Amino acid sequence: MSIIFKKGGILTTLQDLGRKGFRSLGVNPTGAMDETAVRLINVLLENNENEAVLEIHFPPSEILFEKDAVFALGGADFNAELNSEKIENWKIHFAERKSVLKFNRKNVGNRTYLSVKNGFRVEKILGSAGTNLAAKFGGFDGGKLQIGDRIFFNSEIQNKNSLFSASISNDLIPIYSKFPTVRIMSGAEFENLTDSSRQSFLDMDFTITQNSNRMGFRLKGEPLDTTNKKELVSSAVNFGTIQLLPDGQVIILMADHQTSGGYPRIANVISSDLPLAAQLGANDKISFHLVSIQEAENLLLDFEKNLNLLKIGVILRKTS
Repeated sequence: MSIIFKKGGILTTLQDLGRKGFRSLGVNPTGAMDETAVRLINVLLENNENEAVLEIHFPPSEILFEKDAVFALGGADFNAELNSEKIENWKIHFAERKSVLKFNRKNVGNRTYLSVKNGFRVEKILGSAGTNLAAKFGGFDGGKLQIGDRIFFNSEIQNKNSLFSASISNDLIPIYSKFPTVRIMSGAEFENLTDSSRQSFLDMDFTITQNSNRMGFRLKGEPLDTTNKKELVSSAVNFGTIQLLPDGQVIILMADHQTSGGYPRIANVISSDLPLAAQLGANDKISFHLVSIQEAENLLLDFEKNLNLLKIGVILRKTS
């Protein structure tokens, strides 16, 4: 009823959709970088959308299944192989006892996710099983998975014959890229940018710098300037908030973002496009396209509608 790590990888943690409702106490949400991937593979396996998964960065872990398991992969394509046979993301797979899962190369994206049927046995702290790396709690002893670590399943697979083949429609899968155009909404201080800086921000191609992590992606581009140099009172920030730094460069706050910040909030990545940003890595590029709140809401509603159709389809196929 477990997996064991033959290799720990550079950064593999247990994550879910985050620790919600505690920002007033200074507890940041953390959670998976690519929430869409987590939700999709959990729904595919008939798990709760918030079931804990493994978030695996490259260079990746190598995993031994100590018991039979049903699992799915989503997010980045790391050229996964189960017992030396290539397997695809966004599909259900069966791993027999003693099977080995390896990831051979990074094709697209920087974080892949592994969910098992019925989930991992992980203690929840403040309602979440996610790992808070800075505070060192949650997940597996508050840190990354290392060689020899073992994670148990919530339950064993009783009947292999009851499994069914299913995959996720391309309409739901994010189109990952090393150079996406990400849709944004203007932030509270967007109008504080000079006219030329507002135009540059929307026309420019930015590069993800090496000084980027789960807390935030620092971007490199032409420095931006504001008309108002006054210091701001610290205000709430969120996953996807784009802040202007004192040197004129910008940062996109990611899953491990702080609860508040005092830098100008010039824009926010819309939730539908957060996976595209979250899958970027050092030296990848990004550009921005401004949309209205209505457009952002419509895109989100379309995704939720299609996700509900996937849920219905999984249930119907299972019972047919």
